[in-house]
Amino acid sequence: MKKYAQIFQGTAFTSKSPKEVEILNNYLFCINDNGMIEKVVAPDDADYQVLLDTYQGEKNFQRLVEGQYFLPGFVDLHVHAPQWAQAGTALDIPLYDWLNTYTFPIESKFSDLDFAKNVYEDVVSTLLANGTTTALYFATVHKEASFLLAKICSNKGQRGLVGKVVMDNPDQNPDFYRDADTQTALADTEEFILAVKELAKSTKQGVYPVVTPRFIPSCTDDALKGLGELATKYDTHIQSHCSESDWEHGYVQDRFQKNDAFALHDFGLLREKSVMAHCNFLDDNDAHLFAETGTAVSHCPISNAYFANSVIPIAHLHTKGVEIGLGSDISGGFSPSLFDNARQAVISSRMLEDGVNTALPTEERGVPNSRITINEAFYLATAGGGKSLSLPIGRLEENYTWDAQIIDTTLTTAKIPIFNANEDLGDVFQKIMYLVRPENIREVWVQGEKVHERK
Repeated sequence: MKKYAQIFQGTAFTSKSPKEVEILNNYLFCINDNGMIEKVVAPDDADYQVLLDTYQGEKNFQRLVEGQYFLPGFVDLHVHAPQWAQAGTALDIPLYDWLNTYTFPIESKFSDLDFAKNVYEDVVSTLLANGTTTALYFATVHKEASFLLAKICSNKGQRGLVGKVVMDNPDQNPDFYRDADTQTALADTEEFILAVKELAKSTKQGVYPVVTPRFIPSCTDDALKGLGELATKYDTHIQSHCSESDWEHGYVQDRFQKNDAFALHDFGLLREKSVMAHCNFLDDNDAHLFAETGTAVSHCPISNAYFANSVIPIAHLHTKGVEIGLGSDISGGFSPSLFDNARQAVISSRMLEDGVNTALPTEERGVPNSRITINEAFYLATAGGGKSLSLPIGRLEENYTWDAQIIDTTLTTAKIPIFNANEDLGDVFQKIMYLVRPENIREVWVQGEKVHERK
């Protein structure tokens, strides 16, 4: 019989499609030495009892107890790691003021590697404790501190995709916080890419360098062009902000006489491994370009409620074939939990469909067919995020990584209201998605390695 590194037994929830959740009731998950799910075995499969007889009682066999369930690890497509230091503050002022009064001063402090280490170790640990097994990070303009974040992800077992931020435009960035010049920004980015690729050789779960123009206003044309060329040269992921707010969307139209999407594409920054945050103001032409190039949207629903001046039409973008995942956008979004963001994604979509201005007639108040379900929000947080990054993550199925959360619904201090032992498992799933708190997340696994445990 095939030898497995680990076997897990229990009931799991995973996305079958963007709208449908598959329930794997009391399945076996067979994990190989590389931390991949090599075999998924249903109770009525011929191998099921044979595997149980062989493995149960062994150290590498783990059975969930009653009231515990598996979920895939969450994929957070938009985290400003340095902004963890300011999370929960100043969310009542406009985006432009927020950046210049709070965010840029905080990020400028990351030239101090001791300060950077304290913040980065805490944010990675916090995200893992909230079930986030993969995170797409903006760091700062500082090459050394950005590489430190990649090392911390490597050491703590999180799959980190990390970008050294480029901000070289003297007209839009403060004197105290920007790249010295365009040539330095590009040289530092290339050195960062090479260093992270070397680090990845010894990191089981993977770390990845990400080409990261902060957003078009922060960058000169030469920097944007050079970053597109570096992404092509090294086949890296790319991340930026796109059409987030009235201010940013209008700035790009004034500068280039076109929308963000087409301006970014002109610089070679829209491609299969590109993820653009927010994208609230995409029109249908922009959406078609995203779908055509394989560019994904990171939907950040909590942050959008504060800074985006709109609700993004997620359901409409899905009909256009755009890949979409979920992002916390720490600290424009106050919560490090993708459970919270999944809930807000549903709430915001309902508000977009129903409308909010009661001075208008009901039939004119909202945007029809805008709502999404909790099943769809779960997809965004898991399989959608994996597809957006072109990585085999976000699903509990064969040939995907064993990135998993073990959810305990029975904790005295955070009990999920399940009073019927035979309650429909679809209803149990919905209760988990709406009611789980961090203490319900008992264990987190990444690439077959336990990276978090709550006693």
